[in-house]
Amino acid sequence: MSADQVHSCEDTTPSSPEIHFEPVVTLAKVDVKTFEENEEEMVKLRAKLFRYIIGQHDTSPEWKERGIGDVKILKNRAKHSYRLVMRREKTLKVCANHFLTKDMELKPNCGSDRAWVWNVSADYADEEPRKETLAIRFANAENAKKFKEVFDKCKEKVGNPANDVESEKLANELESLKVNDDSEKPNEQGDEPKESSGEGTSTETNAEEPQEKVEETEKEPDTVTESKSETSDNPPEKTDDSPPSDQ
Repeated sequence: MSADQVHSCEDTTPSSPEIHFEPVVTLAKVDVKTFEENEEEMVKLRAKLFRYIIGQHDTSPEWKERGIGDVKILKNRAKHSYRLVMRREKTLKVCANHFLTKDMELKPNCGSDRAWVWNVSADYADEEPRKETLAIRFANAENAKKFKEVFDKCKEKVGNPANDVESEKLANELESLKVNDDSEKPNEQGDEPKESSGEGTSTETNAEEPQEKVEETEKEPDTVTESKSETSDNPPEKTDDSPPSDQ
């Protein structure tokens, strides 16, 4: 075969067809909820988390890496609570999940300006809540300082809705609604306002006094009728002043 024939044969080789297989089972798309939809994000920073493990079976305690990812402090407006949540990158598995309390305190770890240590009474990262000692390390001192500022600010607001501006607005709206309800009560019961007599505002005790006076005035005509009946039955006796009769 000549070189031209070999070249033409290579050009005419059929291409492999595209093969497509339909899936045996089709799964519907499901929205995965993170339970963070109703919470407000206060801070989000990348960090590395550690957990202090107490040694067992004659092993010394040590710090064990918990995960690397974004640590967030979330605010629940309805409950006025704050919690710390951290997920591992790529897998998004929770490595820290606990509420902030007023007794929590961030302490520097080994004198470092970019690492903090704190104690948690109940961490819900695992299936069951556990008492943990956690440490977190940031890339620089600025992120560590920012995290501490937000952490301390949020823990002071735990369970105190007075510090929340939105809660104050809601409280004012509720008070205005209560005032409107009280003002509409007389109209709902059908009570008409009484005319004032011009002697000033009347109290509850003064309002009862006119009724007693009316009852007393109603009893007086009974005595008058009795006196009239007595005079009608017994004619008046003659006195000496009457003129003598002519005989």
